[in-house]
Amino acid sequence: MAHRSMHDLLAPSLSIDWPNMPIERAEGTKVYGQDGRVYLDFVSGMAALPLGHNHPDVVAAIREQAGRLIHAPVGVYQYDVLLDLAEDLAAAMPGEIGMFFFGNSGSEAVEGSVKLARYVTGRQMVIGFRGGFHGRTLGALALTASKAKYRHGYQPLPGAVHGRFPYPLRDKLSPEGATERALQELDELLLHVVLPEDVAAFIVEPIQGEGGYVPATREFLQGLRERADKAGALLIYDEVQTGFGRTGEMFAAQHYGVTPDIMAVAKAIASGLPLGATASTPEIMRKWTPASHGTTFGGNPVAAAAARATLKVLREENLPQRAQRLGAEATTALKAMQVRHPEIAEVRGPGLMIGIEFGERRPEDGEFTKSVLQHCLDLGLVIYPCGTASSALRFIPPLNVGESDLSKGIEILDKAIAKVRGR
Repeated sequence: MAHRSMHDLLAPSLSIDWPNMPIERAEGTKVYGQDGRVYLDFVSGMAALPLGHNHPDVVAAIREQAGRLIHAPVGVYQYDVLLDLAEDLAAAMPGEIGMFFFGNSGSEAVEGSVKLARYVTGRQMVIGFRGGFHGRTLGALALTASKAKYRHGYQPLPGAVHGRFPYPLRDKLSPEGATERALQELDELLLHVVLPEDVAAFIVEPIQGEGGYVPATREFLQGLRERADKAGALLIYDEVQTGFGRTGEMFAAQHYGVTPDIMAVAKAIASGLPLGATASTPEIMRKWTPASHGTTFGGNPVAAAAARATLKVLREENLPQRAQRLGAEATTALKAMQVRHPEIAEVRGPGLMIGIEFGERRPEDGEFTKSVLQHCLDLGLVIYPCGTASSALRFIPPLNVGESDLSKGIEILDKAIAKVRGR
């Protein structure tokens, strides 16, 4: 076979990314490169693989379902696997959330959430927050504000404005001070830019993902809940990356104890198969009348079977609780590393959703991070950056990562930082 280049066949908007490594296969926490090497994968399918690669229970569920029914459009047909999944999800959701619109991705889940909020409130404006990432389709992109380059070339993107998200490290404030500043700016936004009665929803990642793995404070989310209630608006949580055990709870909403009206979930829901869901209470969902939203592939039966198997393993193996324990141990080790490597400005995040930010003593252009990434790869660890300046690492191994592999990943990161520092 002639040599093929991904750059010749796939759009550069997709194909040029880190580390662009040719691989043969993957299993568990390992990916097997075409170079013959085995790498630890702490990217986890960009948080879409909570059980690692090719978990046998998920593979078996996919095979069994594919032999029965691969595709049938929802509403034209009914099939039990999707209804079973909806019941499983309802049992795991916070508050009264228990009715779903299934789509194919996180962006679609966000789009559905915004459409639902606009439809049932009769309002059009949505308030997002700087640093937030909600997807790249035009509606989701209007709410995304993690990097300006994602919006470049697509303006104008109407119907959205952005408030401040509390970021204590960058704000150079305490968590309390950063929260107060963010809520004060939000109140000014509602005074000077958009009236509360025009706001359909506030949308927020309880822990910002692509924006740097920055957790909100409980007080900030409480403030959003209070302002949404006062304005008659809805509160949307984008839990596309925080969902399904990653934070040490099934959903970050449960970690914080502040319940939204609508949730967008995807990524880890089906162990890498394309599936997402807009979730809300029956009271809100029943206002979304027939034909006001639709899909061809959403709720695909094979993806639904994979999701059911994923949820079963998460539940039976207590993986959210395990993520809480291992995350605390990993955070302790990473903070000890911070003492040895002062280039680490902050280690943050609950569970196994850990952000490691560099930049306090280096130019915040991501160059230090890029060098660390390369040395990690050379030592056999695949890890991925985040943050507005790409000056942070997202530490997201599978929730069932072996403790020895977790320790090895931390050790490789330690060695990589030492190499970049020239020690």
